[in-house]
Parts: sequence; structure tokens; C-alpha cells
Amino acid sequence: MAAFKSWRRMRAARGYREPAAGGAVCRYVAIVMDGNGRWAQRKGLPVAAGHRAGARALRRVLERCLDVGIEEVTVYSFSTENWNRPAEEVAALMDLFIEQITTQVPDIHERGVRVRFVGRREGVPPLLVERIDAAESLTALNTRMTLYIAFNYGGRAEILDAVRALAARAPAALAAGATPDAIDEAAFRRCLSAPEMHDPELLIRTSGEQRISNFLLWQLAYSELYFSPKLWPDFGGSDLDEALAEYARRLRRFGAR
Repeated sequence: MAAFKSWRRMRAARGYREPAAGGAVCRYVAIVMDGNGRWAQRKGLPVAAGHRAGARALRRVLERCLDVGIEEVTVYSFSTENWNRPAEEVAALMDLFIEQITTQVPDIHERGVRVRFVGRREGVPPLLVERIDAAESLTALNTRMTLYIAFNYGGRAEILDAVRALAARAPAALAAGATPDAIDEAAFRRCLSAPEMHDPELLIRTSGEQRISNFLLWQLAYSELYFSPKLWPDFGGSDLDEALAEYARRLRRFGAR
């Protein structure tokens, strides 16, 4: 009993929250980091300033995730539809991604974070692809937490790519005696951008919008959804705590009673 009380005191000191009514402890979190542009607009700043503030918010939230023992974080950083934004904004975002990977990845590598990018590489500036590859290589053996960065990513595109991969393998599989029944959920998952990624237990979206916007369409099938009214640059560790506490209050049945 004394050891249990000591363990609880340690968790409280480090900021861990006790599970509430539902008792669920969240391990895998996905985040739609929405509201950078509106944050900048409200402050009379250029959109690029909002994206920089958003990058700082991400680092704050990642630090909190490390503190509370989150195992996987998947963030929506740039969608396949974001290429339709003004060319100046897209160019500034590409430069910011290169800068952030160069300056932030070595530090989070020291913290034991594995970095993995999901999404298509086609059309991405070569220097950015180079930095992405380097970040993944540098952090490949880290095990404390995995940060999945959805970049040039769309849920429908990911599913289409998986279907195309299965179709490409079909003639050889059929010739070897396989039947259509061989295509099950496990076979489909192996064709996704990151087959090893766990399904997020909790999706957080900021800025008050209440939709998933083509993010992780396969993986979010049973995720709990949490919508914050705060714009992403204003979101921090205490806001993450609130989302995790709300998650802990929910009962996850997965279709059962």
C-alpha cells in the first residue's frame, strides 16, 4: 500500500492525471492544429507569423505529451488540399518546415522521440524531402514517443494509394492461389503510409471547427473526438490536460454494451 501511495504521489508531482469515470488512459493522440491564420489575423500579423506561433505551440504540446507518457502523437501539418492556398503562403510554409526540422529535430531526438512523416513526397521541394529523410534516419531507433507528421497528406489519398498497392499485388497473389478473402483489415493496413501506427484513441481539433477534414479516415474509426475553441497558437499543456481528462471520463464500448 505504501508503494502504491508513493507511485500516486510521483504521478501527481509529474503532472499525471488520474483516470475519471471512464477510467481510460490515453496513449495515442492525433491533433488537427487549426487556427494559425485566424490567430494572425486577429493580431494584425501576416499569416506566416501565425504559422510560426503554431510551431511554438506544437513544441509546448509535445513537451507535455512527453511529461504525461503519451506514446504516439500524430499531427496534421499540411494536407493535400493546402497546396491550393496562396503561393506566397505555401512557399513560406515550406521554408518554415525546413527550418523547424533543422532546428527542432536534433533536440527532440535527444529526448528520445522518433519522427515519422506520412503522406506523399511527390511535388515536395527537394531540400525539404532531404530534411525529412534525414530526420527519419536520425530518430529511427528512438522509443520514448513517436511523432507522426502528416505532411502532404490526405485520408482519401492514403486509402487510394493502399487500394492501388493491393491491386498491383493481386495478379501474383491470385496466381499463387490466394482468394479475395485474403484482403482483410490487416492486409489493408500493411499498405497504409505508416502500418505500425496505432489507431488514435483521441482526436483533438482546435479553433472551434468540428470536422476531421480528410485526416486519418481509416484510423479514426473509433477515436474519441475533442473540439477546443482555442486557436492552435494559444493551445498549451494545460489545454492538453483538459482534453485528456475529458477522454478519461468517457466510456469506450467499441459497439458493445
